[in-house]
Amino acid sequence: MRMTMGTAIAGVAALAVVGMALTAAFEPVRAHGPTRQKVRESIEISAPQDKVWAAIRNFQDMSWLPPVTKTTGERGNEIGATRTLTLTGGATVEEELYKYEPDIQSYSYRITNVDVKVLPVTNYSSTLTVSPAPDGKAKLEWAGAFYRGYPNNDPPPELSDEAAKTAVSGLYKAGLEALKKKIESGS
Repeated sequence: MRMTMGTAIAGVAALAVVGMALTAAFEPVRAHGPTRQKVRESIEISAPQDKVWAAIRNFQDMSWLPPVTKTTGERGNEIGATRTLTLTGGATVEEELYKYEPDIQSYSYRITNVDVKVLPVTNYSSTLTVSPAPDGKAKLEWAGAFYRGYPNNDPPPELSDEAAKTAVSGLYKAGLEALKKKIESGS
């Protein structure tokens, strides 16, 4: 079989096209838009585990969190219970309980409504868990997952991934420190 120069060039061109298609098919996928962020903070408290659980177990009471001036809610600690946190300055955060496990001293909730100017997050969920720590202490862990406050590409700095993580981490640290102080001082 005799190949002409034109046939050879056409064959090479076809192989090049197939090669480019395969290369494109196996390139890493480049994500766009926001990615789920996670924050986890914990603190050891010089108190028995049950005492720490007693301080946080009521979903309807978040008075230990510094910016919260008032908590109102419905349905106690039932799955689907709701609460509204009123913050210093009057802003509110609405939340819903979706998991409550007193046997392992843990509960999980999600924010159902918040202004991103108050907390620059969307699709936020969080879990509080009390566990034993050395020397009769308790460890309180607060873990959350969320998206930044701006759902599209190129967010403004105040609604970026970093702004969201910084805000949530700061809130968790302030809350954990306040609760530690409250429990350890006996108030």
